[in-house]
Amino acid sequence: MTLYPEIEPYDHGLLDVGDGNRVYWETCGSPRGKPALVLHGGPGSGASAWARRLFDPQAYRIVLLDQRGCGRSTPSASAYDTDMSVNTTAHLMADLELLRERLGIERWLVWGVSWGSVLGLRYAQTHPGAVSELVLTGVASGSDAEVELLTRGIGKFYPEAFEEFLGGLPEGAAREGNLPAAYNRLLESPDPQVRERAARAWTDWETAIIPAPPRSVERFEDPAFRRGFARTVTHYWGNGHFLGEEGEEGVVLRDAHLLEGIPGTLVQGSLDFGNLLGVVWRLHHAWPGSELVIVDQAGHNASAPGIAEALVAATDRYARR
Repeated sequence: MTLYPEIEPYDHGLLDVGDGNRVYWETCGSPRGKPALVLHGGPGSGASAWARRLFDPQAYRIVLLDQRGCGRSTPSASAYDTDMSVNTTAHLMADLELLRERLGIERWLVWGVSWGSVLGLRYAQTHPGAVSELVLTGVASGSDAEVELLTRGIGKFYPEAFEEFLGGLPEGAAREGNLPAAYNRLLESPDPQVRERAARAWTDWETAIIPAPPRSVERFEDPAFRRGFARTVTHYWGNGHFLGEEGEEGVVLRDAHLLEGIPGTLVQGSLDFGNLLGVVWRLHHAWPGSELVIVDQAGHNASAPGIAEALVAATDRYARR
């Protein structure tokens, strides 16, 4: 696998973004390099040092951050008293703008994986002047149809795991409606045992349906990470990713034309479940100037052979732009 060597940040800090939140950020590579912003998935996964290796450290000023409530940002979503009402897509995009201004960056390449691709796309649609290029993988659009696919839809392929997943919810209406919202109600329970059981059931479901590298699975054994991750994911999935869902496609696909003029590379595994809805193909065809790279025998995994190489190839090419 062609990745750049491991590097450490040359600067980092906690940015006060208001609402009692402080967002962790770090910069790596060359202080005079082309700015690149890394948006992690989840929502709630936190930044990964692995992503630093997708950029030439001599050519890029690489910026990573832990989005609100996760990683080294405070307060943590794992704490029951953390206010999740101030953790929405609009808040996260405002945080990106504050960070860009804090670092004195005019425009940056935006790299995103999974939920990070949703956030990156919406950020570029609403702040096009701040984005020089997009490099996205595990591409999604944050639509309700995708959430339904990754819960009830995929349940048809994993009947035993889905039965256990439904079994984590109270019998009755909770199992018939919005499943992430139902789980989120449990994760907001004042009873810590209810919250813990719900977090375990949610992460067990994610592990069952999305094969992932060991490091991604092992993190679910940390109770604090498990609680914060499950709470954040269900908070977003249960509320339409706070995108203002409009129609079957959702706002990100609806507004794909707003990306015109921003070059972009979409790297997608052929076995990514999100492909069942055709989102990445529809996005590519609606976005003038984008390219789509399909990697055979790879799923929803940015570090899979073929995907990582394609991501590095894209950042290398944009470094010279």
